[in-house]
Amino acid sequence: MDDVAALTAFLAEVDLTLSGLDAPSVRLWIERDESGAIVGSAGYEISGDGHHALIRSVAVSPSQRLRGRGRALAGFALARAAEEGARRAWLFSRRSGPFWQSLGFEAADRAGLAEALADTHQVRLFRQTGQLSREVAWTRPLVVA
Repeated sequence: MDDVAALTAFLAEVDLTLSGLDAPSVRLWIERDESGAIVGSAGYEISGDGHHALIRSVAVSPSQRLRGRGRALAGFALARAAEEGARRAWLFSRRSGPFWQSLGFEAADRAGLAEALADTHQVRLFRQTGQLSREVAWTRPLVVA
């Protein structure tokens, strides 16, 4: 699919996890500019029990930052996850803690995230590669608007 290839290239530029973008359990949205170039993305992966969402691939191109797009994209993904039935959102972020805190996220235990979302592609990958021990976890409750 062309969108996955384009999204993979975009996420590589902003240094986010590329693996599993085409997995059926991963929901992704992209935002394009007038020329068709990807300028933003957001997504999540739902746990097997449907109660937890792992937010991932929230990114805005450097030229489009500081305009509220990241907040809008993250909010969109959080709202869709809540509508799908998730009660709690989780994510990994070593660099963007203040951004996520501004959206109501609090620091979380990596082991708690890995337990709640053990069946997600990203958690399985991070366990296999040893990256899980280097990650910073965040969480917040979800409510349907």
